[in-house]
Amino acid sequence: MNITILGSGTSQGVPIIACNCEVCQSNDIRDNRLRSSIMIEEKGNTFIIDTGPDFRQQMLRENVKKIDAIIITHGHKDHIGGLDDVRAFNFILQRPIDVYARLSVQKFIKNDFFYAFAKDKYPGVPEINLHTITKKPFNINDIEIIPIDVLHFHLPVFGYRIGDFSYITDASYISEAEKEKMKGSKVIVINALRKRPHYSHFNLEQAVNILEELKPEIGYLTHISHMMGFHEEVEKELPNFIKLAYDGLKITI
Repeated sequence: MNITILGSGTSQGVPIIACNCEVCQSNDIRDNRLRSSIMIEEKGNTFIIDTGPDFRQQMLRENVKKIDAIIITHGHKDHIGGLDDVRAFNFILQRPIDVYARLSVQKFIKNDFFYAFAKDKYPGVPEINLHTITKKPFNINDIEIIPIDVLHFHLPVFGYRIGDFSYITDASYISEAEKEKMKGSKVIVINALRKRPHYSHFNLEQAVNILEELKPEIGYLTHISHMMGFHEEVEKELPNFIKLAYDGLKITI
């Protein structure tokens, strides 16, 4: 399995012209983070988890030619805002794109991209096939995907386990039962917004504690804001098996 970190940041940490903080202006490309998303390549399949506002840029950067499925964690704009750009893959592949999400998230998608679901569609709108997922494991092209139900303050969010890889974003709480689903993962990617506590995201200490509890071979921190500090400096503070994720990072399991 090959995993690419498409984006390791958050809307609170994307370098923008209005932000003059040292992190956003850093010359270290690892500090220049797009919105969080990953690509999984397994057995000839290409899955994307989340299509934020930077989706098009991420696909161009990685030269992605094919998508077999998009899997959504939750309905916030920084995780679905780029879904309109699947129309390019509709054109290339000559078929709709399969999008997997729970029913509550589908409501966000249908509201934000209402024109893609209209009775009389304007030519060229995104062609999307929505598939309903629940807390139960599901399969895409014979690959099992296990949802991990976490909380983003009070909002339910799905993380996912595929084989020996687990991915969690936008979480502030994981129950013991859901942690059980992650145990034995060789690689875990989990969100860590900043060093100070936050009401709806794990901070650095909380994310590190979870990784030390679950003991993967290697853990990566994602959904990082500029308030975390510089990549190079923060990594010096981490246990040896934990690293900061960065855009373009390649992981092979």
